[in-house]
Amino acid sequence: MYALEKGKTFYTSNAGLKELREEICNYQKRKQGIVYNPTDEVIVTVGGSEAIDIGLRAMINPGDEVIIPQPSYVSYEPCAILAGAKPVIIDLKAENEFRLTAEELEDVITDKSKVLILPFPNNPTGAIMEREDLEKIAELIRKYDLYVMSDEIYGALTYKGEHVSIASLEGMKERTILIDGFSKAYAMTGWRLGYACGPREIIKQMTKIHQFAIMCAPTTSQYAAVEALKNGDDDVKTMRQAYNQRRRFLLNAFKEMGLECFEPFGAFYVFPCIKEFGMSSEEFATRFLEEERVAAVPGNAFGASGEGFLRISYAYSLDNLKTAMERLNSFVKKLRNNIS
Repeated sequence: MYALEKGKTFYTSNAGLKELREEICNYQKRKQGIVYNPTDEVIVTVGGSEAIDIGLRAMINPGDEVIIPQPSYVSYEPCAILAGAKPVIIDLKAENEFRLTAEELEDVITDKSKVLILPFPNNPTGAIMEREDLEKIAELIRKYDLYVMSDEIYGALTYKGEHVSIASLEGMKERTILIDGFSKAYAMTGWRLGYACGPREIIKQMTKIHQFAIMCAPTTSQYAAVEALKNGDDDVKTMRQAYNQRRRFLLNAFKEMGLECFEPFGAFYVFPCIKEFGMSSEEFATRFLEEERVAAVPGNAFGASGEGFLRISYAYSLDNLKTAMERLNSFVKKLRNNIS
């Protein structure tokens, strides 16, 4: 409202408001201990999705390989293809709590590998990577001279210690494009604002693409983001506590109804297994919607390794989630009775 009332509605610089880029740098230093230069190591984008798109286009040459762990956000693979890359998929395993292991990564690295997309905390699984996991991944990134695109849009929403960015590890800042934004932690989805931090030469090329495709991110959204970074920490903490309460409620509900689900420690999703019912994720989700009027996302929407799972979001009120779990329990009982 301040920006509108004061008439601050003109174009900003292509890279974004200087004040916002400075606040982004302050945030990353405060949270991760990473020091970025707001002048040439930060770009403000139209959501994190644009940062992913232009980041890949800036780094990729035709035929390069982009390594994508799945299940993961649906835009990674199409953006890699649009950039001229060959997507190389790693199917993450439920028995590893959908975390990426160094062994899985090294198995797919070739002389054409260019970028690893690191989607943690993860959408759709809620999985996180701990420091020791990241250190092993970072060792391979340095060994094989790769880049990392680290999508940390859910980094502020973790429930087991503090989120660790791979960019904060030794020798990784210059190899990492850190993606973040305001849609998740600050609940600013419709404001469409994200950003990328990284090596100045890559940010320079990203800014060129952004300049001719977008011009600049919405000015009013940028002023709102400045306020969020300056004064929003307490609100994020309050929301994180509420999400954690809902997370625990859902896990307990699954346990009571006998649905297998590993404990996720990030984002605001749970990823229960529905393989026992002998139907595809899509069929399960469709029937659940039609018969119980509850919407959930089939796990295979996020990659083949998501087959047999269901993504349920807890970015809803606890009352709504209680109603949804009552209906899921009824649906599961009906399916089990039909099987028996």
